[in-house]
Amino acid sequence: MSSRPESLFPLFASLETLEGIGPKTAQHFAQLHVQAPRDLLFTLPYSGIDRRLRKSVKDAQLPDTLTVAVKIGRHYPPRSKGGAYRIHVEDDETTFQLVFFHARGDFWQRQLPEGSRRIVSGRVELFDGIAQMVHPDFAVAEEEASEIPPFEPVYPLTHGITQKLMYKATRAALARVPAMDEWIDPGQVKKAGWPAFSVAVSQAHAPASLNDLSLDAPARARLAYDELFAHQMTLALARQVERRKKGRPSRATGALQDKVRASLSYALTGAQRRAVTQVTADMAADQRMNRLLQGDVGAGKTVVAFMALLAAVEAGGQGVLMAPTEILARQHLQGLQPLAETAGVVLEILTGRDKGAERQAKLSALARGDIQVLVGTHAVFQESVVFHDLRLAVVDEQHRFGVRQRLELGRKGVRADVLVMTATPIPRSLALAQYGDMDVSVLDEKPPGRKPIQTVLVSTERYDQVVDRLRAAIADGRQCYWVCPLVEESEVSDLTAAEARFKRLRATLGEGVVGLVHGQMPPAEKDAAMAAFQRGETQLLVATTVIEVGVDVPNASIMVIERAESFGLAQLHQLRGRVGRGSAASSCLLMYQAPLTDTGRQRLEVLRETEDGFAIAETDLKMRGTGDLIGTAQSGVPRFRVADLEKQAALMTIAQSDARKLLSDDPALKSERGKATRLLLWLMRQDEAIRLITVG
Repeated sequence: MSSRPESLFPLFASLETLEGIGPKTAQHFAQLHVQAPRDLLFTLPYSGIDRRLRKSVKDAQLPDTLTVAVKIGRHYPPRSKGGAYRIHVEDDETTFQLVFFHARGDFWQRQLPEGSRRIVSGRVELFDGIAQMVHPDFAVAEEEASEIPPFEPVYPLTHGITQKLMYKATRAALARVPAMDEWIDPGQVKKAGWPAFSVAVSQAHAPASLNDLSLDAPARARLAYDELFAHQMTLALARQVERRKKGRPSRATGALQDKVRASLSYALTGAQRRAVTQVTADMAADQRMNRLLQGDVGAGKTVVAFMALLAAVEAGGQGVLMAPTEILARQHLQGLQPLAETAGVVLEILTGRDKGAERQAKLSALARGDIQVLVGTHAVFQESVVFHDLRLAVVDEQHRFGVRQRLELGRKGVRADVLVMTATPIPRSLALAQYGDMDVSVLDEKPPGRKPIQTVLVSTERYDQVVDRLRAAIADGRQCYWVCPLVEESEVSDLTAAEARFKRLRATLGEGVVGLVHGQMPPAEKDAAMAAFQRGETQLLVATTVIEVGVDVPNASIMVIERAESFGLAQLHQLRGRVGRGSAASSCLLMYQAPLTDTGRQRLEVLRETEDGFAIAETDLKMRGTGDLIGTAQSGVPRFRVADLEKQAALMTIAQSDARKLLSDDPALKSERGKATRLLLWLMRQDEAIRLITVG
C-alpha cells in the first residue's frame, strides 16, 4: 500500500497535462496552492453569476449582469483613435448599446452583422442615462445559446489566471475522476442525504443557484466531510499505532496521592478530581495513555499532573515533566518541591544548563532509579538520558510539541504513558482537528480562593494616568507587567518598541525598578531578567509576549497590555492570567489606540465581560476564523480547502467517531469500505496516514 493507486495517476499528473496549461500558467496556479489536477477538484467556486435569459434590460436594477436576446442595429465606429466602438441593439422592450474598446478594422462588422440576432450576456451599466454593456462576456448566435451557463461559477483567481481558464481547467480535472467505492458510513450518507463523491464534486463545480454555494448544500457538505474524515482517519491511525504498542499497566496505590491531598490548604475541584480519576484509570490499563489535559489559566493543571506522576511512582516507576523553557521548568520545580517533600518523593531538575560532574551525577541517579520524578526541558530527550523505569511523560504547553514529537517519544522505545497539558482553551472543533488522536480531559472550574481580575479598557492617550497607577502599586510593594505591542513589520521593530518603552518607563520610575525581556535576548539574559522579577528585585517587567506561557509571580497584581487591539483574544486572555495569582486584588489594563474599529471594540469588551477561557476562545474563533486564531504557522491544525472548522464543527465530531469506529471494526482497512478509505487517504494527500498503515 506504499505507492499511489493507478486509478489516481491522472489526478496527480502534472498540471501541464491539462489542455491549455503551459509551464508559465502552472506557476501561476501554484499561487493558489494548485499543483496537480486533484487540487482543482477542491478549488470550489465562491460565488456565481446568474446568466438566465431575460426578456429585457428595461426594468433591471443596474448595474447588473444580464443575458438578453437582441437584434443587432447600427454600428458606430470610434471617431478618434482609441475611442469606443458602439453598436445599437434592441431587445423585446428597449434599446441599449454594446461598447467595445480597441476595435480592429471590420472585426465587429463580421462578428455582429447589422440585422442579425444574438444572445448577449454581460454587465449592464447606465452611462449618461444610456444603458451600456461594455465588452459582453458572451455574444452568441441563438442556436448556440447552450454555450452560456445559466448560472456561471466564480472561482478564486490569482495573477495570470482568468475565470475562463479556471472554468476550463476544473472541467478537465473533473473528467479525470475515476470510479470510487463509498468510504463514508452508509448510514451517515443516507441520513445526511449526500451524493456519491464523483456526483458531489461535479455538482459543487456546477452550482445552479447561490444556495448551492452554501456550506450546507449537500454536495459541499459531503466534500467537507471527506476532508475532515480523511484527517480524522490519519489521527485515528496514529492513535491506533500508539495503542497497539503495549503500554505497561501502572497501578496507583493512592498512598502518596493521599499524603499530598491531606497537605493541600484547599480541596481539589470536581473537575480536578474527575481528571485524576481518568488519568489513573488510563495508566492502569495495558494500552498506552495518550491524553490531553486542557484547562484554563489557573484551573490547577499542575496539581493534576503531579498526582499522575505520583501514580507512576506508586506503581514502582518514574515520571518526567517537560516544559518548553528553562524558566518554566524551574518554576515547576519550585511549585512541586514542597509537595514532593510531603510525599517523600525524590524530585530533580535537568536542563541544558547542567554540565560536567553535576550532570553526570544526575544521569547516574536517574538510571539507578534514585530520582523518581524529573522536571526538565526537551534536554531530557537526549540520547545520554536513560531512565531506570519511565512510566509517565507529562508535556507542558502542547503547541510546541506536535503529533510528530508525540510519535518521537514512542520511537525512543519508551512505552511510557503520555499526558499533555495545555493552558490554551481550544474550541472543541479545533481540539478535534489538532488532538483528534488523543483522549481529552477538561478542567473547567477555578480552584476556590482565586480572586477575579478587574479588566479595564484605557485609551493610549491616558498613558500618564496609567504610569501613576503603576507608581502607586509599586510604592505599595506590588509588582507589575507591561506588555509591548506586537509590531508587524519586523522582529527588530518589536525589539525597538520594547526597548523604547523600557527606557521611557525607567526614566519615569527610576533605575533598578524596571526590567526588560524580549524574544531577541540570549536565553541566559532572558532567564536572569525573569528571575530578578520573580525574586522581587525589579518591580516592573517590560516584555514582549514571551511571558504569556506559565510564568508565575504571585506578587504581580497589574498587567498593562499596550495596543491590546493588535493581539488575539486567546493571547490577551493568556497574558491576563499572569496576574491574580496571589492574595492581592489584581487588574488588567487593555490600552488601545483610538479610534477602535467595531470588531476591535467588540473583542476587547468580550475580555472585559468574562474570564472564561473557553467562551473567549469560541468568540475568537467566530470573529477571526481558524487560520488567524492559531497562527497557522505554529499550529498543528491542517489547512482545509472545503471544510470550515468554525461552522462545521459538528461534522468534525461525526468524522472522528466514524473514523475510530471504522478502525476498530476493520483495523487493517481490508474490507470494501476499508479499501475505499485507503483510496480517500491517497486522494487527500494524507501521506502520514499511509505510512502509518504500512507501519501498522
